[in-house]
Amino acid sequence: MTKSFNALAMAQEKIADLDQQLLKRSLRVTNTPCDTHIQVAGRHLKAFCSNDYLGLANHPDLINALAEGGELYGAGSGASHLISGHSIAHELLEKKLASFQAEHIPNVRALFFSTGYMANLAAITGLAKLTQRGEVSLYSAKLNHASLIDGVRLASAQTNAVVSLFDHTCPSSLIELLKADKKPLKIIVTDGVFSMDGDLAAVKELLKIAEDYDALLLIDDAHGFGVLGKNGHGILEQERLCSDRIIYIGTLGKAAGVSGAFICAQDSFIEWLIQKGRPYIYSTATPPAIAHTLLKSLDLIEGEEGCTRRKHLNQLITIWQEEMTFVNWDKVSSCTPIQPVILGSNANALMASTLLDGEGYWIPAIRPPTVPLGSSRLRITFSANHSAEDLRELIATLKVIEQKVIGKQA
Repeated sequence: MTKSFNALAMAQEKIADLDQQLLKRSLRVTNTPCDTHIQVAGRHLKAFCSNDYLGLANHPDLINALAEGGELYGAGSGASHLISGHSIAHELLEKKLASFQAEHIPNVRALFFSTGYMANLAAITGLAKLTQRGEVSLYSAKLNHASLIDGVRLASAQTNAVVSLFDHTCPSSLIELLKADKKPLKIIVTDGVFSMDGDLAAVKELLKIAEDYDALLLIDDAHGFGVLGKNGHGILEQERLCSDRIIYIGTLGKAAGVSGAFICAQDSFIEWLIQKGRPYIYSTATPPAIAHTLLKSLDLIEGEEGCTRRKHLNQLITIWQEEMTFVNWDKVSSCTPIQPVILGSNANALMASTLLDGEGYWIPAIRPPTVPLGSSRLRITFSANHSAEDLRELIATLKVIEQKVIGKQA
């Protein structure tokens, strides 16, 4: 029998502490493809929790494209992009992604990554190396995604960058900070759509501030790409922005329905990231079959079907905003498929999620550190594959669940 040792005891103690605080998370195994109606451990559940906003994850055209990509390119890439792993499929995908942002970033070029986390780490740490140590400032929205936060932290450790946090609901608070900043390189870092609240960054105002104070503006549009804009090109299209100081990042495992991520920026910035972006340089390239599948996904997003799916999503959002009312819970209305319901305590959020599960719904409780302390919630998300009837049934169920939770508190 293995003798007990300190690190193991520490892990066990910390896990028990998380459990006591109602912060321990657990995995659930699905038996069916990602969709709005799935099986979990043999049970049929109606899912209102995925980021498959356009309902493409199980689309037959993408399934066929994946099989075709496997036939054309095999199962794996075999190496990093800079060794021998950069396929013609990757190249075609990057050109297509760049075309999505051609009206918004002059001389644009795209770089494909395996995940959004890696793209954000590469972008922030790589760009921070454009100047000498101690000569860069990073301005990060307080509620940014963990990958942006970690990118800023890593860049600060590597380059001795000064980090300032700002409230994305009050971007003008950046002005006084930037006025006093004499560093040659300044980077403003923000989500485009904030994933836990569903609200949009004031990117027009942020770009004006970036222009006035000679800063770069890095926007992670993970939850906007495919959803926002007439053609699904994202927040830059929706807000009609154009600037060569924008660094645009999108993910391809949400509305695009597959996996991966990309950075779009002015050609020189992308070339620099190829040279200095360590997550890009030292990662095995995503299988070319995935890139081939994503080409089909992009066609769907900006085509007639994508427009139809976005229109349906907007109809679902309207139904939710007009018909969902709560007595005690706080509904945070959003123009995106992300519709949070704030319950406050971990216990309330877990109770509501458990009761919903009993009614056949999968909507996990979102708790700290994903959201601020005291703002535990149900993060309800819509897919274009949800019907209006699906949503109205959920609304009726939520009204009953709220009363049950309130009753148990009394």
